[in-house]
Amino acid sequence: MNLTLLKSKLHRVTVTHAELDYEGSCAIDLDLLKAAGIREYEQLHIYNVTNGERFVTYAIVAEAGSGTISVNGAAAHKASPGDKMIICIYAEMSEAEVETFKPVLVYADEQNGIERLSNAIPVQAA
Repeated sequence: MNLTLLKSKLHRVTVTHAELDYEGSCAIDLDLLKAAGIREYEQLHIYNVTNGERFVTYAIVAEAGSGTISVNGAAAHKASPGDKMIICIYAEMSEAEVETFKPVLVYADEQNGIERLSNAIPVQAA
Protein backbone atom coordinates (compact mmCIF):
# COMPACT_ATOMS: atom_id res chain seq x y z
CA MET A 1 0.00 0.00 0.00
CA ASN A 2 1.17 3.54 -0.75
CA LEU A 3 0.52 6.44 1.58
CA THR A 4 0.46 10.16 0.77
CA LEU A 5 2.55 12.26 3.14
CA LEU A 6 3.69 15.86 3.37
CA LYS A 7 6.95 16.04 1.39
CA SER A 8 7.73 19.68 2.12
CA LYS A 9 6.16 23.00 2.93
CA LEU A 10 6.81 26.71 2.84
CA HIS A 11 5.25 28.03 6.04
CA ARG A 12 3.68 31.50 6.17
CA VAL A 13 5.16 33.00 3.04
CA THR A 14 3.81 36.41 2.05
CA VAL A 15 2.21 36.97 -1.35
CA THR A 16 4.13 39.66 -3.24
CA HIS A 17 2.15 39.63 -6.51
CA ALA A 18 -1.19 38.42 -7.85
CA GLU A 19 -1.01 38.41 -11.67
CA LEU A 20 -4.40 37.58 -13.21
CA ASP A 21 -3.17 37.91 -16.81
CA TYR A 22 -0.11 35.68 -16.40
CA GLU A 23 -0.13 31.98 -17.27
CA GLY A 24 -1.52 30.06 -14.28
CA SER A 25 1.06 29.04 -11.71
CA CYS A 26 2.83 30.24 -8.59
CA ALA A 27 6.24 31.87 -9.00
CA ILE A 28 8.46 31.19 -6.00
CA ASP A 29 11.90 32.58 -5.14
CA LEU A 30 14.46 30.00 -6.29
CA ASP A 31 16.12 30.00 -2.86
CA LEU A 32 12.83 28.86 -1.27
CA LEU A 33 12.27 26.23 -3.97
CA LYS A 34 15.74 24.78 -3.40
CA ALA A 35 15.44 24.82 0.39
CA ALA A 36 12.11 22.93 0.23
CA GLY A 37 13.17 20.58 -2.57
CA ILE A 38 10.35 21.79 -4.82
CA ARG A 39 10.87 21.25 -8.54
CA GLU A 40 9.74 23.58 -11.28
CA TYR A 41 6.25 22.53 -12.49
CA GLU A 42 5.66 20.41 -9.37
CA GLN A 43 2.08 20.43 -8.08
CA LEU A 44 1.45 22.77 -5.14
CA HIS A 45 -1.37 22.78 -2.61
CA ILE A 46 -1.78 26.33 -1.38
CA TYR A 47 -3.61 27.33 1.80
CA ASN A 48 -4.26 31.06 2.18
CA VAL A 49 -4.09 31.75 5.92
CA THR A 50 -5.43 35.28 5.46
CA ASN A 51 -8.70 34.50 3.65
CA GLY A 52 -9.15 30.71 4.00
CA GLU A 53 -8.90 29.95 0.26
CA ARG A 54 -7.36 26.60 -0.72
CA PHE A 55 -6.26 25.76 -4.26
CA VAL A 56 -3.91 23.65 -6.36
CA THR A 57 -1.48 24.95 -8.98
CA TYR A 58 2.15 24.36 -9.96
CA ALA A 59 5.51 25.97 -9.22
CA ILE A 60 7.52 28.18 -11.55
CA VAL A 61 10.85 29.80 -10.75
CA ALA A 62 11.23 33.40 -9.58
CA GLU A 63 14.60 35.11 -9.23
CA ALA A 64 16.76 33.86 -6.36
CA GLY A 65 16.86 36.27 -3.44
CA SER A 66 13.87 38.26 -4.71
CA GLY A 67 11.42 37.06 -2.06
CA THR A 68 8.83 36.66 -4.83
CA ILE A 69 5.67 34.69 -4.19
CA SER A 70 3.41 35.46 -7.18
CA VAL A 71 0.01 33.80 -7.52
CA ASN A 72 -0.87 33.79 -11.21
CA GLY A 73 -3.78 33.19 -13.57
CA ALA A 74 -7.18 32.22 -12.19
CA ALA A 75 -5.64 31.57 -8.76
CA ALA A 76 -4.89 35.31 -8.53
CA HIS A 77 -8.55 35.68 -7.53
CA LYS A 78 -7.72 33.67 -4.39
CA ALA A 79 -4.77 35.70 -3.07
CA SER A 80 -3.69 39.31 -2.74
CA PRO A 81 -0.32 40.91 -2.01
CA GLY A 82 0.29 40.78 1.73
CA ASP A 83 -1.68 37.55 2.29
CA LYS A 84 0.03 34.84 4.34
CA MET A 85 0.07 31.37 2.76
CA ILE A 86 1.24 27.86 3.45
CA ILE A 87 2.46 26.01 0.36
CA CYS A 88 2.53 22.21 0.65
CA ILE A 89 3.86 19.44 -1.55
CA TYR A 90 2.81 15.83 -1.01
CA ALA A 91 4.42 12.58 -2.14
CA GLU A 92 3.28 8.99 -2.35
CA MET A 93 5.52 6.45 -0.70
CA SER A 94 5.48 2.87 0.44
CA GLU A 95 4.94 1.92 4.07
CA ALA A 96 8.63 0.99 4.23
CA GLU A 97 9.66 4.45 2.97
CA VAL A 98 7.39 6.10 5.54
CA GLU A 99 9.35 4.51 8.39
CA THR A 100 12.42 6.70 7.77
CA PHE A 101 10.91 9.67 5.92
CA LYS A 102 11.15 13.23 7.29
CA PRO A 103 9.52 16.22 5.55
CA VAL A 104 11.37 19.46 4.77
CA LEU A 105 9.71 22.37 6.55
CA VAL A 106 10.83 25.87 5.54
CA TYR A 107 9.71 28.72 7.78
CA ALA A 108 9.75 32.15 6.12
CA ASP A 109 10.44 35.55 7.60
CA GLU A 110 8.46 38.70 6.69
CA GLN A 111 10.48 39.23 3.47
CA ASN A 112 10.14 35.57 2.38
CA GLY A 113 13.69 34.82 3.42
CA ILE A 114 14.46 31.56 5.17
CA GLU A 115 14.00 32.03 8.92
CA ARG A 116 14.60 28.38 9.83
CA LEU A 117 14.37 24.79 8.61
CA SER A 118 12.92 21.78 10.38
CA ASN A 119 11.78 18.24 9.67
CA ALA A 120 9.19 17.88 12.43
CA ILE A 121 6.13 19.76 13.61
CA PRO A 122 5.91 20.08 17.41
CA VAL A 123 3.24 18.06 19.18
CA GLN A 124 0.13 20.22 19.57
CA ALA A 125 -0.82 20.84 23.19
CA ALA A 126 -4.48 20.74 24.17
